[in-house]
Amino acid sequence: MKHQDLIAIDIHTHAEVSCWNPFDNYGEEYDRAADKYFGSNRRPTIDETVAYYREKKIGLVMFTVDSESQLGRRRIPNEEIAKAARDNSDMMIAFASIDPHKGKMGAREAERLIKEEGIKGFKFHPTVQGFLPYDRMAWPIYEVINEYKLPAIFHTGHSGIGSGMRCGGGLRLQNSNPMLLEDVAIDWPDMQIVMAHPSFPWQDEALSLATHKPNVWIDLSGWSPKYFPKQLIQYANTMLKDRVLFGSDYPLITPERWMKDFEVAGFRPEVMPGILKDNAVRLLGLDKAA
Repeated sequence: MKHQDLIAIDIHTHAEVSCWNPFDNYGEEYDRAADKYFGSNRRPTIDETVAYYREKKIGLVMFTVDSESQLGRRRIPNEEIAKAARDNSDMMIAFASIDPHKGKMGAREAERLIKEEGIKGFKFHPTVQGFLPYDRMAWPIYEVINEYKLPAIFHTGHSGIGSGMRCGGGLRLQNSNPMLLEDVAIDWPDMQIVMAHPSFPWQDEALSLATHKPNVWIDLSGWSPKYFPKQLIQYANTMLKDRVLFGSDYPLITPERWMKDFEVAGFRPEVMPGILKDNAVRLLGLDKAA
C-alpha cells in the first residue's frame, strides 16, 4: 500500500456481493432487518467499492464474515477479496474471515491464505459467528495469527445484525462483550487485537481493556462520530491516541459522512492524523515495508 499517497486508511470495510459465487438468498431476512436498522440497503460489488475508495484517495481494509456454521449462509470467498487486494495493492489490503467452528481445518486455511493469497489479518464476529472469543475451538486459528504476528478485528458491542427480528435472530449480544477478549490478549500476545466499534453498552470495559493491554486497539467504525460516547473521545485524545483507528463499516456508513462528523466531534487536531492514517500504518506494518 502506498500510504503516503492516501488521505486516510479505512480499517473496516465489508465485501457485500460476490462476483465469483452465485447469489445465496438463504437467510435474507437478516439482510432486511439490517437494512431497516441501519437505514441503508447499499450492496456494492468489491470492484465498485474499490473504485469508490480510489476516487476518494482513501485506503481500505476489506473482509467478509464467515458465519456458515451459525447462519448457514455461503461466505464470500476470502480468495476473491485477496485477489482484489493484489490487483489494487497501492490502496487496498485484504483480511480473511474463517468461522472458528472450523477449528484445525480453519487453521490450515488461515496459513494457506497468508502464504499463498497475501492475507494481512483476520476478522471475527462473535455474535454472528456464535462463539465466545476465548473458546478453545478458536485457538488453532489464533495460533496461526499469533505466529505470523498479524492483527485480528473482533466485533464488539451491540450488533445491528438480527436487531428487531424474533428473538434477535437467535444471535447473542453477550458474545461481543469486549472483556471476553482479555484471555485472548493474554494468551496470544503477538496477535494485535482490534475491538471494532464503540462497544455499546460496554464502552468503559473496552477502554479499560485497551488501556491495560498494549496489544489491544479500538476502531471507530459503525457509528457516526457525533454519537460517540464522551469517554471514548477523551481516551482517544489522550491515553489511547496511538491505538485508535478510523473505520467506517462501509457500505453501512460512508467515509465521507464519517470524516465530516469526525471534524466536529471533539477530537484534538494533533491526534486526528494518527486516527485517520498513521496508527493504521503501524498496525498493518506499512512503516516497516517502506
